[in-house]
Amino acid sequence: MDFDEVIRTTFAARRYTDDPLPDETLWRILDTARFAPSGGNRQGAHVIVVRDDATKRALADLSKPGARRYLAQKSIGEKPWNPVHPTAITDDDLRNVDDAVDGFVAPLVHAQVLLVVTVDLGVVAAMDQDLDRIGVVSGASIYPLVWNILTTARSEGFGGTITSMAVAEEPAVRELLGIPDQFALAAVIPLGKPVKQLTRLRREAVEEFVTRERFDGPAFAP
Repeated sequence: MDFDEVIRTTFAARRYTDDPLPDETLWRILDTARFAPSGGNRQGAHVIVVRDDATKRALADLSKPGARRYLAQKSIGEKPWNPVHPTAITDDDLRNVDDAVDGFVAPLVHAQVLLVVTVDLGVVAAMDQDLDRIGVVSGASIYPLVWNILTTARSEGFGGTITSMAVAEEPAVRELLGIPDQFALAAVIPLGKPVKQLTRLRREAVEEFVTRERFDGPAFAP
């Protein structure tokens, strides 16, 4: 699979076959993914490979509160977990999505392996830390690695998705996995052989989100 095909077809795989993902293959995926950039090339990532079924179930359970809020907000037309617009969900809204929560976190239970991705906050470059908004820049020190893992897995015939619902319960995840206080939980990535291999993804055209010279400038088009 060539580079363009990998980039254009790496999808969020949430259903997996029973095919194994051997340690040798996983090592190759991580060995390629490690060349991701990070702020100052400080390489503050630490990845935990989880194969134990009980630990996978525990991580799925810790993802349920975040998933419940996500589904409840979505059900009333909100953008889930958005930091700009306060939520208006009620306890009834949360209860109404109970039946859907287990299915939402099922990939964490059924994947062959979970990768718990953390980053050392003592080495990230957070250039926006003093701005009056949610910080995003420090993510540049970890999410390129996450994406490299997914694209490299795709090239190997495997797949997964970025999940972050467990982050809302970070203290409990920290205790479960022995994560030091200085490390932040960035993502939990389930990986396995996808039941279906998608080849066409829906994404906005370049002209929809790229402009010339200014934010309100003309659309960038060939």
